[in-house]
Amino acid sequence: MTIGDTLAFGASALRGHSLRTALSLLGVAVGVTSVVLLTSLGEGARLYITGEFASLGSNLLIVTPGKTDTTGFAPPIGGAPHDLTIGDIDALQKRVAGVRRAAPMSLGSATARYSDLTRETVVVGATAAWKDVRRVEMRVGQFLPATEADADRPVCVIGARLEEELFRGRNALGEHLRLGDERFRVIGIMAARGTNLGMNLDEVVIVPLGRHMKMFNRTTIFRALVEVTSHDALPAVRRSVIEAIKARHDNEEDVTVMTQDSLLATFSRLLSMLTAALAGIAAISLSVAGVGIMNVMLVSVSERTNEIGLLKALGATPGQVLRIFVAEAATLSAVGGLAGLAVALALSAAVRRLYPIFPMQPPPWAIPAALLVSLAVGMLFGVLPAQRAARLDPIRALTRR
Repeated sequence: MTIGDTLAFGASALRGHSLRTALSLLGVAVGVTSVVLLTSLGEGARLYITGEFASLGSNLLIVTPGKTDTTGFAPPIGGAPHDLTIGDIDALQKRVAGVRRAAPMSLGSATARYSDLTRETVVVGATAAWKDVRRVEMRVGQFLPATEADADRPVCVIGARLEEELFRGRNALGEHLRLGDERFRVIGIMAARGTNLGMNLDEVVIVPLGRHMKMFNRTTIFRALVEVTSHDALPAVRRSVIEAIKARHDNEEDVTVMTQDSLLATFSRLLSMLTAALAGIAAISLSVAGVGIMNVMLVSVSERTNEIGLLKALGATPGQVLRIFVAEAATLSAVGGLAGLAVALALSAAVRRLYPIFPMQPPPWAIPAALLVSLAVGMLFGVLPAQRAARLDPIRALTRR
């Protein structure tokens, strides 16, 4: 009996029990679909975060107050011996070679009010350099003026959605927006951009950093983005930045300076681990499908006892009978796996069409891994019924004893 004969014989047997075959195929298909979809979610999240950082360029240092001995995440806010001040960041731009521009920022929230309309919004304190570092585009008007960082002029730049919700079609330029108890003149509206690095720039108000710190009674900035002249200079500039701030803070190293690469590597490593964990959880459903295949094959052996006895009486060896039933199980798992893969890829494509910003796609290893695991599960759970069939005595089988 050739391999082709074995596969054809197994396929005809599966067609003879279409309902049980369809249920087994469904179980495998659901398992493979789960594995591919969940790994696609994890990989999509990794690619999305990588793309968000890449949109800022690759020459960034992130300076945060407080010292941590690990890399990749910012230290907790507060508790540093010295505040990270506007003067510290100004000194970096003036004294550290290799620094193109430095953009300090501070964060707060307040009620934005225009006429009788109000809404809660994030208020960002920034300088003119923040526009270039964050790659902000203006729809109309101008960004914050290039004055001293501690200037406290009552002007602001607003996001596109905030203008739409508060001004309702009116031209916001030159109008006065109230933030809490203070009034700010709108000098610019940013182009619609959406969420970037966890902040929806369409819904924020940006005010001069000095004004922001007085408004929220802050003494330390939240963080600073330092743009370096070239990617190759990052390590040297990072050391120089640490030394420059250390000299200003009584020779105490109380800031953390992270490279964009370290942040990306940390997020990528964490999300890759999450993707693998999701794949493992989804693979459990494949083992459930394997149990279903085993049950189908055991019933098949019981119902086809006469057929097995006839095969053995005609000279089929136990090994050939074993291969027939293993081939049936492998066919079930392979066809179910391919069907599940097709469904998963179709659903992933639908998500990308509905949400183009989220690059949902399986990692390169997920598709072959899901198919191999489904095939291995089918063959593994098909061995027990196949061995049972191979051990049947031909005479007893023909008489159904």
